[in-house]
Amino acid sequence: MIACAPAFQSLPTGNGMPAVEVVGLTKRFKPKAPPALNDLTITVPRGVIYGILGPNGAGKTTLLSILCGLQKPTSGSVRVEGQDMLSHAAEVKNKLGVVPQEPALYPTLTARENLEYFGRMQNLTGPYLEGRVQACLSLAEMGDQADTPVEHFSGGFKRRLNLVIGLIHEPQILILDEPTVAIDPHSRSLIHQRLRELHATGVTILLSTHYMDEAEQLCHDVAIMNRGRLVTEGHVQDLLASQRDEVIQIRLDRDPPPDLEGVLRRLPELGDFSLSDRCLRATGAHTDLTALALMQALKQAGLGVESMGFGGSNLEHVFLKFIDEEDGR
Repeated sequence: MIACAPAFQSLPTGNGMPAVEVVGLTKRFKPKAPPALNDLTITVPRGVIYGILGPNGAGKTTLLSILCGLQKPTSGSVRVEGQDMLSHAAEVKNKLGVVPQEPALYPTLTARENLEYFGRMQNLTGPYLEGRVQACLSLAEMGDQADTPVEHFSGGFKRRLNLVIGLIHEPQILILDEPTVAIDPHSRSLIHQRLRELHATGVTILLSTHYMDEAEQLCHDVAIMNRGRLVTEGHVQDLLASQRDEVIQIRLDRDPPPDLEGVLRRLPELGDFSLSDRCLRATGAHTDLTALALMQALKQAGLGVESMGFGGSNLEHVFLKFIDEEDGR
């Protein structure tokens, strides 16, 4: 039971049946266009936080839209708690809570009125609805803002309200599409904490995110997608253990020139690398030789180094490695 919201009850552990089974899922928006989803098969165990990862255009939002019942697949099947999504649409809908990427809120209504409205949409009434509204306001730490119109809220408060609207009917499975994009650190931390608390009650959580640190902190299992296909699926810790190379982390003293990536790709000592703003992360078969080669290449490019460190692989490194291999880089 969640300490900050007693109305959220722990769910039964079940009989080992997966929460969600996706088999051979394909989605085409145009007959001759590449499929948005291409024969995708994933299994989401019950009671886990499961990450859906992939670059832009990987098919993550299309997958979540199908799981939410907003789109129908071209072929393949989806089963939720053992029930086929198409033939048992009403039963499946009651088990799902959905938190879209863009907050789905009525700006002229207050936080309380938004919760009441969406609660009634879920057929909640009377004292039970009133209790759920209070529990959700508590969960979002929005008691003082309960009667403030949403149009006056910051992005962080809108995200918090968006989250608890998806929880108003106490779903068994919660689906979130980029729930912490462009919000303040406090709201992001609060949402992370609430997701952990929900997981502790047995709620299954599917989370799409571009933030690899978020996925590494929250998720037990992840699926990495690219171009509509499954690249890999598994436990986060197993994926991290599979990449044992020591990572070289370099902070540059200025923005790198556009041709630096091409220069680095030609270094025989260098394995995988990622370059984001002034941060360079790289691996190689022999860490010392790789670091020396990098320093020489950066010096020739007229770049200085503010700091250098060494550490183990993180999920971002694993993600980039699998995506680069899939793209043939």
